[in-house]
Amino acid sequence: MSTTNHLVSAVSVHKAEAVLFFTLLQLTVIVLAARLGGELAKRLGQSPAVGEIIVGILLGPSLFGLLAPDVFDYVFRSAPAEPMQVLSQIGLILLMFQIGIEFDFSHLRERENRQAVTRVAIAGLALPFALGLSFGYLSAPELSPHADQFGSGLFIATAFSITALPILGRIMIEFQLTRHPIGVIAISAAAINDVVGWLLLALVTTLTLSNFDATAFAGKVALVGLFMGVCWFVVRPLAKQAVRRTRHHGHLSPHLMGILLAAIFVCAMTTYKLGIFAIFGGFVMGVLVHDEPELVEAWKERIGHFVMVFFLPIFFTYTGLRTNIGGLDTPALWGWCLLVTVLASIGKFGGTYLAARSCGLKHAEASVLGIMMNTRALMELIVINVGYDLGVISQHVFTMLVLMAIVSTVVTTPGLRRWLPKMGHLVPGQR
Repeated sequence: MSTTNHLVSAVSVHKAEAVLFFTLLQLTVIVLAARLGGELAKRLGQSPAVGEIIVGILLGPSLFGLLAPDVFDYVFRSAPAEPMQVLSQIGLILLMFQIGIEFDFSHLRERENRQAVTRVAIAGLALPFALGLSFGYLSAPELSPHADQFGSGLFIATAFSITALPILGRIMIEFQLTRHPIGVIAISAAAINDVVGWLLLALVTTLTLSNFDATAFAGKVALVGLFMGVCWFVVRPLAKQAVRRTRHHGHLSPHLMGILLAAIFVCAMTTYKLGIFAIFGGFVMGVLVHDEPELVEAWKERIGHFVMVFFLPIFFTYTGLRTNIGGLDTPALWGWCLLVTVLASIGKFGGTYLAARSCGLKHAEASVLGIMMNTRALMELIVINVGYDLGVISQHVFTMLVLMAIVSTVVTTPGLRRWLPKMGHLVPGQR
């Protein structure tokens, strides 16, 4: 009996070591490829995140699996997918917390150009949402036949409505637009878009998980509302008190960082138990402490870089492994993909442009606003991964929305280089 137990134990250890080996192999490939992609993107005048997203997609079956299927299978299919999935979700929770603490809510109170901000924000939400809902609902029988039509429409509408605030902020810094009136309007309207977008995603997720039952939906919304109330009136004061007590000569203690990580994970577990995705808990915790500058700085210094260098590429590659561009193998599917990209761009760019023109902005200024508001990138990928996990969009639609997110982000930089000089703004690096 003892010999049998030893054999079982040895086999178990060997299996665990094999899983560890392939997980480390995947992480090595992902991290190095992300660095390479980010550097290439910078040299091409793009945001490094754009390069990391594209590399993540290329590491999947769309290119790596197509060109070297045996090597691809050895790297990504030799071990269970669960370790990478778990790492991806942990990274996404930490990333959502980081998005929450970097959110500058002062933009929502900006008095300058308030009329333009309001109109751009409303139009930049309403038109893409309407187009996305119509497209998702009407195309579901053809593209996502196993999904609920209304649920598919709501998720695509939310995906069309989102703007990638973190990426947009970095692009604006590069083009020295942070203090320009157009920059103020864009970042303020994008902030409103993101707040409403995350609320929409939470509500749509809750509605989908309740199987569109009004009573169940109302119950989940009430529980989420209670959770938000407890977070704001109980957790937030406790977090602020913890920051004050652990501050020492302008620095925050490792104990506080440990407590903060635990709080993030507890919030994530709570939102999971409430019936919405764990990532919302990370974002909520970030919002609760976003106005503690020392805490935000300590997070960025000790953990933030690691999240961006290690966890973020894992999420991009996880998305890439679910994306199969080769699966769009008919002219009809590519036609649908083109339609998705065009409708999403028309919704964001067109709605923003018309709203800006109605406020008296010139053609070039309205075009710049439209280009910036159409930037989606990471935020889009988060939304569509949620929709794919819920089964309200098919693999084909998932791939189409990934391509739309990439296209809408890649065109931002060249679009700004084209239109900024026409509104009299000097582009850095150009005469």
